[in-house]
Amino acid sequence: MHRKFATLFIVLLLLVLGSSCNKREAAATAPARPLVLSAIPDQDPEKLQRLYGSLADYLSKSLGVKVEYKPVTDYKAVVTAFKVGDLDLVWFGGLTGVQARLQVPDARAILQRDIDEKFRSVFIANAASGIKSLADLKGRTFTFGSESSTSGRLMPQYFLEKAGIQLSDFKGAPGFSGSHDKTIELVTAGSFEAGAVNEQVWKKRVEKGTIETAKVVAISVTEPYHDYHWVLNPEAMKRFGGEFQGKLVAAFTALSAEKPEQAAILDLFGAKSFIPTQNDNYREIEQIGRGVGLIVGGPALSQK
Repeated sequence: MHRKFATLFIVLLLLVLGSSCNKREAAATAPARPLVLSAIPDQDPEKLQRLYGSLADYLSKSLGVKVEYKPVTDYKAVVTAFKVGDLDLVWFGGLTGVQARLQVPDARAILQRDIDEKFRSVFIANAASGIKSLADLKGRTFTFGSESSTSGRLMPQYFLEKAGIQLSDFKGAPGFSGSHDKTIELVTAGSFEAGAVNEQVWKKRVEKGTIETAKVVAISVTEPYHDYHWVLNPEAMKRFGGEFQGKLVAAFTALSAEKPEQAAILDLFGAKSFIPTQNDNYREIEQIGRGVGLIVGGPALSQK
């Protein structure tokens, strides 16, 4: 009898140990959470879905991990989602990238397009307004893009102030359209007499003929500055390993205009290639952001 109980005990013990081992093995072999990428919503949502859906597919194949695109409703929401770890890799503008890294100190700016090291903003005006230069903007209605946009708000405000124009010089408070496309629509319609937009969006729409050039015109272009870039969350590095940043950079820089599917991605980004970047390239953006009051408090960013 005792022998039977002993045998039964051993069998049960082996079953428990086997179950425990299986659970540990399953946990060890379970796939990591997908790489979740997102972007500031600076253009039409349908276009962004096409762009980042294609990019997610490409990165999944190149990196050998599942990649998902998660759309976010506004600029502040993107920064917040990055801060709490819901987003791993985000396409930020210069200002939002700085804001995100201030909240996630070990985050890294890793990539930008070939056009982002010398980016510009364009000041536009309704043709019927008679506005020909920045000096003519005093006493007129004016709209920026998003309140947190680098090319649609921060840098235009900075260059306006350099030209001697304060926000108080406009007729009424300046507007905030929410996106570059919306700014163009509002100025075209005459809802605002003038505005500021991303040069890339402006040029692309002019080339495609989707701007009524008889109704809206460019009056000035800013000096160049660093703008859009990919920022990697340190939590993703913990999940995917120390070599993951290098793999990401290699995947992006390998995008080729000679391959149709990859060329389509580059075209949607309005670029010929992606190039490596680093936190230090956005030091000027941080300084200007603090100067115009869009970055308040906190220590200066460590540059890497």
